Amino acid sequence: MKKFLTTALAAAALASVSLSAAQAQTSELVVAFFPEWPMPFQYAQAQKIYDKELGMPVKWVSFDAGTAMSAAMASGDVHIAVSQGVTPFLTAVSAGQDLQAIDIALTYSDNDNCVVRKNLEITKDNAKELEGKTVGVPLSTAAHTGFLAQMAHFGVDTSTMKVVDMAPVDSAAAFANGNMDMVCGWGGPLRRMKEYGNVLIEGAEKEQIVGKVYDVISTTGSWAKENADLVAKFLKVTNDMNDKFNNGGGDEMMPEIAKMAGQDEATAKAIMTTGMKFITSEQALSAEWMGGFLAKNFNEAGAKLGAGGTVKALPSYDGAVNSSYLEAASKM
Repeated sequence: MKKFLTTALAAAALASVSLSAAQAQTSELVVAFFPEWPMPFQYAQAQKIYDKELGMPVKWVSFDAGTAMSAAMASGDVHIAVSQGVTPFLTAVSAGQDLQAIDIALTYSDNDNCVVRKNLEITKDNAKELEGKTVGVPLSTAAHTGFLAQMAHFGVDTSTMKVVDMAPVDSAAAFANGNMDMVCGWGGPLRRMKEYGNVLIEGAEKEQIVGKVYDVISTTGSWAKENADLVAKFLKVTNDMNDKFNNGGGDEMMPEIAKMAGQDEATAKAIMTTGMKFITSEQALSAEWMGGFLAKNFNEAGAKLGAGGTVKALPSYDGAVNSSYLEAASKM
């Protein structure tokens, strides 16, 4: 449990990112996303709508965890990350990385969870029996935060557990092979995990314990400032796709979304209808999210990470929220 930062993230996040004027004149936008994590923006990805609206090619790069996204943005290899978890985002910001949350990617309380092997017959009523067990968790991610919150709620001493830092796709495979007692993840891997185990809690009960589970769209602050119009246009297309999906366009969009997510249509649809919610730009800009909640939540979460020894918490994370690009996009 002491290894909260990957070597790559630590090396990248401890360095201050500074983009030269030449780098700021972006000729190709590079965007990070998760595999097996279907979202409406992927329809525009498949249809090259971003390329057309932004007037430049967009390169899409997949990552298994938000920590790797942070490292790629720190090195300048990635400009924008779609659906980065709050924990890896705050971990990078706490380490000095120039990251800003510029939109809410989605909320997904029931699409991120931990699964216990069926034959252990462990439920929320006897969760203490997890002590001494082996669990696969992608450290410094939302899944990790959720795992810790659930264990604390059930009074499970995590120091007795063997916690292995694993990307969800790897822990799902290990779980299927019988090499893990408990695994945590999201999206496609979580769906496969559930074939071999059961969750302890979900729905409103889980949200009361873990809190809101959501991802942000993040970027490097200095780069975004130099490319404000480009960032706003990117968010405009992204929110247009959310609106299209929410307003009945799912059937038309699903084949392309599934293809980009690397899944069949049935699987992609099942994942997207399991607790995934794509809010409007108006909702994202409201006090419920970027107009108040986000900074408050970042400060509370950062303090918890600091108290747990994960990071050295900052006095304030208010500067990590920047709604100006989304405000500009909403007026386009």
